[in-house]
Amino acid sequence: MSVMPDHWIRKMSAEQGMITPYQEKLQRQGVISYGLSSYGYDARLADEFKIFTNIDNAIVDPKNFSDNSFVNRKTDVCVIPPNSFVLARTIEYFKIPRDILVICLGKSTYARCGLIVNVTPLEPEWEGHVTLEISNTTPLPARVYANEGVCQFLFLKADSECETSYADRGGKYMKQTGVTLPRMESEIKERAKAI
Repeated sequence: MSVMPDHWIRKMSAEQGMITPYQEKLQRQGVISYGLSSYGYDARLADEFKIFTNIDNAIVDPKNFSDNSFVNRKTDVCVIPPNSFVLARTIEYFKIPRDILVICLGKSTYARCGLIVNVTPLEPEWEGHVTLEISNTTPLPARVYANEGVCQFLFLKADSECETSYADRGGKYMKQTGVTLPRMESEIKERAKAI
């Protein structure tokens, strides 16, 4: 596997809509940087946040996830409570090629403030807005800024195409928009039957 450079990211975004909206040059003036970098793309944080709260004493259960664990906010600046987290999403919509795996890393500006960005890899032929988990590891409230950089995506090209892509197997987070909560495969099948 090799990491793909700026000219490849530019070409794939222009010709195949791999990243939309796409920012050609790294924007840095007065903001946490975003846009095309040498070997990656720095994505922006949207203004939709699900802030984790324990107000209703909910249990976090990935097999039976309750939206009651979150308070929803639409804002330009989100305050993450101490030792807590928010779910958010990228402004950019991604369409990953079949021979590419994408890894996400947090921006160093946030990492130096004790904020960790977590995302699982973007698999071949997955598409959608990327749901981000941003953890505040500090004992103090911390701010994150919408419409500014939050993480960097690295594009790894495989030596050959995979036999089965995310799209081929009908992955449960395919074409997600907005901040997407955990899903179980069985609930997706139940929703499909109801339609």
